[in-house]
Amino acid sequence: MTALDVAKSIGVSMLIPPFGFATFAALALLLPRRSRLRGFILVGSVLGLIVLGMPAVADVMLRGLERTIPGPPTGSAPPKAIIVLGAEIRHTTESPYVIVGRLSLERLESAARLQRKTGLPVLISGGAIQRDTPPIADVMADAMREDFHVPVQWRETRSKTTWENARFSAEILKQAGITSVYVVTNAWHMRRALVAFRDTGLTVTPAPTPPDRRDGPELSDFVPGASTWVVSYYALHEWIGDVWYSIR
Repeated sequence: MTALDVAKSIGVSMLIPPFGFATFAALALLLPRRSRLRGFILVGSVLGLIVLGMPAVADVMLRGLERTIPGPPTGSAPPKAIIVLGAEIRHTTESPYVIVGRLSLERLESAARLQRKTGLPVLISGGAIQRDTPPIADVMADAMREDFHVPVQWRETRSKTTWENARFSAEILKQAGITSVYVVTNAWHMRRALVAFRDTGLTVTPAPTPPDRRDGPELSDFVPGASTWVVSYYALHEWIGDVWYSIR
């Protein structure tokens, strides 16, 4: 991962709410004390953190992502392979020292069930996200083989974004004569993934992980919690990414 990639990743994390609100508040402190703009930004940042810390708000944003997933074109050829999009990996103090994270594990579980049902070959896509760490595809492929006893036919190890996942995976599968695939990723990530695959020449059948079951909002869902900020970040990252991919 280059220095530019690192700087881009840090910049995105610091600007996308809810963490972006802390950045805005810190910048506001540089303004004169009696500045109305300073007060407006500080109050707005605090209110933004409170609102995005509410589970009810995060849930609405995720639901919007999950219920707008289109299916494959009518009459399209049946899928001939399964693409699993990489997520995150974790570092541990014991061998093998690098393992799949929660999101990656969810995608592997869904892909393993689909592979056993269809018997189709699997491609896992994901490059190295940090220097001196293996590509995500390699870590996930090892977990797929060892934990789920499912072979992985191809490993795409160059990509660093969902856009590159789609492009580089398409290159590999087209060389194998495959143009119709299942794509496995989290339900809230599928909308952006489909946009990324739009001009690759592949016909995509979505195979999202099961979304979390959510009952109607309760009073406690309007009580802010720090853990909900992570959910809100994922949701906003997807909405912003979806818009960016749609116009690029």
